[in-house]
Amino acid sequence: MGKDRAALLTPSQRHLVTRFGYGIDATLAQDVRRAGGAQAWFEQQLTRPGAFPDNAADEVRRWWPDLDRRPTDLWQGQIQEVRGGWEVMEDYGRWLLVRRIRTRRPVLEKMTEFWEGMLHVPVSGDAHFTWRADYGETIRRHALGRFDHLLAATTTHPAMLIFLSAATSTKRAPNENLGRELLELHTLGAGNFSEDDVKASSRILTGWHVDLWETWAASYVKEDHWTGTVQVKGFKDRNRKGDGREVTQDYLRYLAHHPLTAHHVCERLATKFVRDDPPQSLVRRLAKVYLKHDTEIAPVLRALVASKEFRTAGGRKLRDPSEDVVATYRALGVQVGRPSQGDSGANAMLWQASGLGLSPHAWPRPDGTPVRDDIWASPSRALGSMSMHWAMAGGWWPTADLRYREPSTWVPAKKPIRFKDLVDAVSRDLLHRPASKHLLETACLATGCRAKEQIDRDHGLYQWGFARLLAAVLDSPDHLAC
Repeated sequence: MGKDRAALLTPSQRHLVTRFGYGIDATLAQDVRRAGGAQAWFEQQLTRPGAFPDNAADEVRRWWPDLDRRPTDLWQGQIQEVRGGWEVMEDYGRWLLVRRIRTRRPVLEKMTEFWEGMLHVPVSGDAHFTWRADYGETIRRHALGRFDHLLAATTTHPAMLIFLSAATSTKRAPNENLGRELLELHTLGAGNFSEDDVKASSRILTGWHVDLWETWAASYVKEDHWTGTVQVKGFKDRNRKGDGREVTQDYLRYLAHHPLTAHHVCERLATKFVRDDPPQSLVRRLAKVYLKHDTEIAPVLRALVASKEFRTAGGRKLRDPSEDVVATYRALGVQVGRPSQGDSGANAMLWQASGLGLSPHAWPRPDGTPVRDDIWASPSRALGSMSMHWAMAGGWWPTADLRYREPSTWVPAKKPIRFKDLVDAVSRDLLHRPASKHLLETACLATGCRAKEQIDRDHGLYQWGFARLLAAVLDSPDHLAC
């Protein structure tokens, strides 16, 4: 019944694995203990994620086979009205949610999500959906590596080229969308470049091509590359060759190593993983680490979690809609099976995230899913979360291809348990922490039970009211905050 007192992680360990994960369950807690503590676990997650077998997460890819089809096949499916691009991208969002529920490599998963948000290509779009799943895999491969490699791979990826209109940009008519967003959103930051920089940036990127509406093949067309001297900030090149791939790589490498990029990247990291208003002193320290280590991400993350600002930021961040959905499934121990019908749980969880405000990577603008809390901290979001928690606490919806735990998990078969001890057991199980005084008070109000009341399997709480207790725990700040 519940988690043994000795099995709980310490508050500092819980803070680290919660902030860089999707909710603590028994498997995660065991991984942390086996690694020798949260810091050792974090280091292994950064450098040897393969040490944590992830078969349960990997196998769900087969549930949605369209995610591994070629762009041409996906496009034919759309124009022949077999399956629309929006349906394929719904599968992508569902795959991400189920993967996050099952994964034993949450740091890799979290950083993949972070970069997909910063280097954003939305899942909606009649053209770039053809390459969007591959774009996510490209980010996953670089998520814990070097930012300069990640930037080069994403900027010239077909999904990014299509989304920001660079796939058809030519020397005769350079499109400025990607050239601008590369500077504003992906590297230097808003206000740190001129319109001349945008024009030069866009000219450098001409030549990268995708055969839209036909083969969807990616290529480089030398005849479309603008030649002539280009200058962006301190980067200058005579750019005489028709083949501009080398100047593109040099330019992206320059941007990735720029101090303004270091600040921009590290500020976003600190906002996501520390708090909404990270001290600039912390951002500057992280930026120095970023530059010293040649844009490697792992040293920056080590410095971030070692900082006083991180250690004292527990409970200072609000879970966004997708994080709330995933954390709720993990906390309740819901077993998610392969979808066999339209409203199967693995499909419905996408609607749950949308109902809270946003499904994975569906943010429509190029600036990507916000990492600040203020957009999610609204009455409608609170009511949405409470509604979802209530439905899942009772096991009422969704139900298809899901297995919920029964109240017998917590209420012993023979010996009665005091209500206060039951609340503590549920809190330890769902939240991996002892029940606070405030949580006990809330549970008493939600269920009508007294703290010292004896609960057995003939009690009304067990017979019909247990969802009230579970929902009260899930609605608490201890679950909604991380």
